[in-house]
Amino acid sequence: MNTEELKSRFIEKYGEGPVSGYFAPGRVNLIGEHTDYNGGFVFPCALSFGNYVLIRKTDRSTFRFASLNMPFEAELSAGELTKPVGKEWVNYPVGVFAQFLKRGLEFSRGADLLFYGDVPAGAGLSSSAALEVATGVAINDIYGFNLDRLDIVRMSQKAEHEFAGVMCGIMDQFASGMGKKDHAVYLNCDTLDYELVPVLLNGVKIVISNTNSPHKLDSGKYNERVAECQAAVKAISAHKPVTALGELTPEEFFSISDKIEDAVVRARARHVVTEIHRTNEAVSCLKAGDLIRFGQLMNASHTSLKTDYEVTGHELDTMVDEAMKIPGVIGTRMTGGGFGGCTVSLVRDEAVDHFITSVGAAYQEKTGLMPAFYVAEIGDGGKKLF
Repeated sequence: MNTEELKSRFIEKYGEGPVSGYFAPGRVNLIGEHTDYNGGFVFPCALSFGNYVLIRKTDRSTFRFASLNMPFEAELSAGELTKPVGKEWVNYPVGVFAQFLKRGLEFSRGADLLFYGDVPAGAGLSSSAALEVATGVAINDIYGFNLDRLDIVRMSQKAEHEFAGVMCGIMDQFASGMGKKDHAVYLNCDTLDYELVPVLLNGVKIVISNTNSPHKLDSGKYNERVAECQAAVKAISAHKPVTALGELTPEEFFSISDKIEDAVVRARARHVVTEIHRTNEAVSCLKAGDLIRFGQLMNASHTSLKTDYEVTGHELDTMVDEAMKIPGVIGTRMTGGGFGGCTVSLVRDEAVDHFITSVGAAYQEKTGLMPAFYVAEIGDGGKKLF
């Protein structure tokens, strides 16, 4: 849906008058999974699809929320923006409004908002982060609050914690807010230092494969992994001062891992520490043009997520297994929180069509689900459109 169509739908919903439009992208993480809330490194890039927010300030004191994707609508007073609305989609934008209020920033006037997203929901491509960041960029601009972009990113993460109950790291919101076209974001999630690294693939495409088995981060499994990592830190810190798994090199971890008595917790920590190491090496490989090694690290990442972190499952593993059979696939892995969602693969140009046809057919036969495929374009972070 283009911007003119979105404007028409807004006017159809709320009536004639000026309207402003904003966009924030979804993201795909090339490598570095479940490291962000452990103070480690990640390597995501913003996508060309995401979430749109159309907004108009009004003379009313209330805020009206509607979506072209979801039937639920709400009209809330400023006071009602401080608490969740059941388990509805509006909690994502409402949670962002709440962060502005927490900072003592008052809304002198109400607003009408219309949302539209073309990120596949439940695909693990950060549709929620895109919704939060787009809302934050829109509020910040239209009310003239003049917060910097990193503030918007942090507030969006807080909205996810407090209004969706998902204790996510900052990667998704950071990529959505700070991404740049044709670059990936090499982010230290502990310090928030980052580097925009050009993605020069030279005859290779990034292919996202949607299992159409929706992931459910709010099911509790994600928060369970966060708690397990915290338990690992607690066990290690009794013997070595450490506040996050991201502070450990693989050598340091393996010299002290036996202090973690719970085998499951030890495996979770092993994934995190080795994944951070893989991510750092992968970025160096990309800069050096060594895509073969980059692909090997992607494959190793998936194996670790399957065996040590246990966040893949039948659908994601099937998609990866079938991808590995295709000549021209350099590397493939699950991406996102897991428990369903998408894989990301590096595929040589000449193999892309065969990849989509063959992997799609085999996946459908083995799971009974119809997959979807996207040849990714790397886009910009959140911005004003009109």
